[in-house]
This record gives sequence, C-alpha cells and structure tokens, in this order.
Amino acid sequence: MKDVLLHIEAIIFASEEGITTNDLKQIIQDSLAITIAKEELQELIDRIVVKYQHEDYILELKMINNAYQFLTKSIYHVSISQLISHKEKKKLSQSALETLAIIAYKQPITKLEIEQIRGVNCDYSVQRLLEKNLIQITGKSETIGKPLLYGTSEQFMNHFGINSTKDLPQLKDIINEENSIGEIAE
Repeated sequence: MKDVLLHIEAIIFASEEGITTNDLKQIIQDSLAITIAKEELQELIDRIVVKYQHEDYILELKMINNAYQFLTKSIYHVSISQLISHKEKKKLSQSALETLAIIAYKQPITKLEIEQIRGVNCDYSVQRLLEKNLIQITGKSETIGKPLLYGTSEQFMNHFGINSTKDLPQLKDIINEENSIGEIAE
C-alpha cells in the first residue's frame, strides 16, 4: 500500500494544475494495473495531507476547486513573493532592451533622440526602465524645451556585471563588416 501512496503523491506533485479524485483514481488504476475503491483512495490522500502538515515540510496538500494540489505553506508566502518580485525585476521586454542599449551607448540622451533611433514611441520602455532603476534622469538638455536626459544607473552596472559603460562591448566588436548592407559596385 505504501507503493500506491507514493504513486499518488508523485502524480499530484507532477500535475501542473490540481487533479480530481476521479482522475487520480483512473491514473492509478491504469498505471499500476490495480483496482482501488474511492474510499480507499481518499484514505490514502488523507494520509498524505497529514504527512505534509509536519513542520519539516514546506508544502501542504490542499483541495481547491475539487482538485488536489501541492501548495507552499502560507508561512512562506512573503519569501515566495520576494522571489517572484525579484524575478520580475530582471525581466525586460525586447523593446525595453533596445531602449536600454540605446541609452547605454548614447548617454546622456533625450527621449526624443531615443525615439528617432528606434523609430517608435518609447514612453513605456523608459518608464519601465526607470521603475526597475536601470536608468536614471541625469539632467536636462540645453535644447528647446529642456527635455530630460537619461543615462544608466548603478543598478544597470550591477545587473549586467560591469564596472562602467566603458566595459560595454564596442560596436566594432559586435558589427561584422561582412554583414553590411549593399556591395561596393565595380
């Protein structure tokens, strides 16, 4: 019976979403070629619930919307929230990466200059980069309207593991002459 218990535990753990008792029963019967009564299955599930109530486990078995699933115990929710927040801070969209690259290589630069290079509005990307502290406002331009100037921040250096913008790859290192558009006509 312990073998069946471990299979039930493994199936619940491996299911991406919750799994119903009926589905669990069918999978156990098909995979182990046994017949199991609904009451017997429920008794085994209850044993798993009790097992994970012990303080040595960070997970607990819960029934949500008539399906069983393993969840992190509520005592760890603050730590898990921080992990999710930390991961979100590191994610950048393609447009944000493009905007960040322009700022890194052309700083100090205005939003208008960024938009002229990219050819599209960059309000959202600049705002997200400011929120993630990857860029900062470095001053105001002396041009008409005195637009804000943007540059990279200390967080940018930490995020990409560099000491200064001088450590960025040089464009000549990135651009391969063989990839240039057009051929010299003879």
